[in-house]
Amino acid sequence: MTLPMFPAEAPVLPEIRPARRIKGEVSMLLAALGRDFLTEAVASLEMGYDGIGGDFHAGLTRKSGSREPWYTRGTEMRNERQLSIVASDELAVAAAGMGIDRIEPGWIGANLVIDGIPLLSMLPPRTQLFFEGGVTLRIDGDNGPCRHAGAAIAKNFPDMDETTVALSFVKAAKRRRGVVAWVEKPGVVRQGEKVTAHIWEQWIYPSGS
Repeated sequence: MTLPMFPAEAPVLPEIRPARRIKGEVSMLLAALGRDFLTEAVASLEMGYDGIGGDFHAGLTRKSGSREPWYTRGTEMRNERQLSIVASDELAVAAAGMGIDRIEPGWIGANLVIDGIPLLSMLPPRTQLFFEGGVTLRIDGDNGPCRHAGAAIAKNFPDMDETTVALSFVKAAKRRRGVVAWVEKPGVVRQGEKVTAHIWEQWIYPSGS
């Protein structure tokens, strides 16, 4: 039996939360200009549609990995992970949970540190980041912490067991490791720049539908 195009009773919609804007500030810029994901501080970031020029994660496409088990590893796919964005307050909480005094953004390959936006790691997919200099980034989603990044942190604490530190990062940084994004409108981002997060209307798709 086919359903009528215009049913007599409309489905009950979930709670819909209106769009909103939150302002923050760029407190640090970093780039991975070497052969691995570790980043170092820079004064500005020039971004094109393929991300940060010369950065380890730049490119319109990328190879699939363990995060995409639905593809054969190494499958070429759209690069939605051009940039890694973190917040100082979340890294501090993660570090405390690991029993260490700090997590430097460059140790985990961050490109931008944006402060002033509460719960930055939980900004929903589709959120746009409008920078006052003209750049727009589009958030794909949260950046799940992995043991690989944890091992990079552990190298800075040689008196601690590397495996223990690496594994503790996975737990302590869950939903605190920031977000990944791609360049929607290119340009140059500079340290100290103001940024506005535009969060679109939100709702939870109902179960059983």
